[in-house]
Amino acid sequence: MQIRKTYKDLKPELLYDEVKDFVAKQGATVDEATMETYSLPSDSSSFISRGTLTFKCKGRADEAQKECVRAHIVGSARGEIKLMLDIDEKLFSKDKISALEEDLEFIFGSYEVKS
Repeated sequence: MQIRKTYKDLKPELLYDEVKDFVAKQGATVDEATMETYSLPSDSSSFISRGTLTFKCKGRADEAQKECVRAHIVGSARGEIKLMLDIDEKLFSKDKISALEEDLEFIFGSYEVKS
């Protein structure tokens, strides 16, 4: 399953930190976390950020943890920020997905760009 959202007037680092906390709140473990910032070629005082988070969840009791959620965040505080969540529904249940979406909506709903 994939969830895509676009936000405006929000710091990418805040979205990154909150997504990390919200997914961990649902029982997933952070596997990898990177956040990079780049200056724009047309304006060295403007920046765009790129963050990637991967989370692992336990499958069956006899299995090792597997990647269950991958989050990609790209954007600028002066423009739009895109969030894309790739979720393995076999490892991250529909209840957890719903709770994650509710948390995102509660905190960032007013910043979301509605189509």
